[in-house]
Amino acid sequence: MKNFADLTEREILAVAISAEEEDSRIYMTFAEDLAERYPESAKIFEEMAEEEKGHRHMLLEMYEKRFGENLPPIRRENVKGFLRRRPVWLTKNLSLDTIRKEAETMEFEAERFYAKAAEQTQDVGVRRLLGDLAEAEKSHENVAARLTDLILSPDVREQEDKTRRRMFVLQYVQPGLAGLMDGSVSTLAPLFAAAFATHNNWQTFLVGLAASIGAGISMGFAEALSDDGSLTGRGSPWLRGLTCGLMTTLGGLGHTLPYLVPDSWANAFWIATAVAGIVVFFELWAIAYIRARYMDTPFMQAAFQIVLGGAIVLAVGILIGGA
Repeated sequence: MKNFADLTEREILAVAISAEEEDSRIYMTFAEDLAERYPESAKIFEEMAEEEKGHRHMLLEMYEKRFGENLPPIRRENVKGFLRRRPVWLTKNLSLDTIRKEAETMEFEAERFYAKAAEQTQDVGVRRLLGDLAEAEKSHENVAARLTDLILSPDVREQEDKTRRRMFVLQYVQPGLAGLMDGSVSTLAPLFAAAFATHNNWQTFLVGLAASIGAGISMGFAEALSDDGSLTGRGSPWLRGLTCGLMTTLGGLGHTLPYLVPDSWANAFWIATAVAGIVVFFELWAIAYIRARYMDTPFMQAAFQIVLGGAIVLAVGILIGGA
């Protein structure tokens, strides 16, 4: 790799030309990714891509005027000092904030490059062009940083907020809620069956722990393998699977942990069972609240469905354990 200070004017222009071409393609990729979800923001990135093409054209004209048509094969990654980028543009369904932050970083880097390059060049025309491009990239940086507040109208921002909320629900709330429901409800029967069959807190805790972890693994893989997110826009399958699996495990552990009450205590079994019952009550009402808050389900309807279902499963476990 070459040090930036060792670049010739010819190499500086060549790096700038290839950088503008790459940035233009990245912005068009962002625009394509945002087109369906955030059409107004997509248009802004299309305009930024066209401006980058214009910058490349100006640089190429200057280069051909000074050095001819042949460009040396040097790019940003061949020069020390450039930021090491994560190729986030290869990922589909990126959040709007992630794309904006990436664009801001890109423009900051470009502005710094042109400012330093202008100081290093001797030709007056090249220096003027690089200085003008530094100012242009700085304005792009400001647009990327304040895109929401300066460019988007309140109506457009409201629509994009609705879309962002919908994506958040699809990618995080929905798999997390499914896991929490499964972990909180499905583990009730084996846990309380073991409790009333053995009246032994430690053995009941082991059954609940195994049921919770097993359910978490099962639900996590089921969610991750259900779809890859390419058509549904639900995001990374493994992130959804991890969210679902963790919430399933936590849902089961909530009413399992009370059975850590030592069996040596007086009335240890009934203490643990009473605490577990209280935990179950709050778990079911929390699920009902989340469904009402994010899934547009009337709260009383959600509460009735969840509490009734949980009560039935709990009763089944107690009846089987006590038989």
